[in-house]
Amino acid sequence: MLPFQLRVIEEKSELDARLDRLQKFLAGSVGTVPAEERSRLREQARVMYEYSHILGRRIAAFTGSNG
Repeated sequence: MLPFQLRVIEEKSELDARLDRLQKFLAGSVGTVPAEERSRLREQARVMYEYSHILGRRIAAFTGSNG
């Protein structure tokens, strides 16, 4: 793989780890966070998920996989 392709794979891995932590936070102790901030956190998680999906499609194109 080319260096930029490896960077995309690493970026997705890091993003997925951050998204996982955010989703766990939202599922647990988010009750201590004001409602407006909870809404922004949910929006952030949604956008991170979309971003991860796009990176996954790029990676699939690198490897010739369907994704």
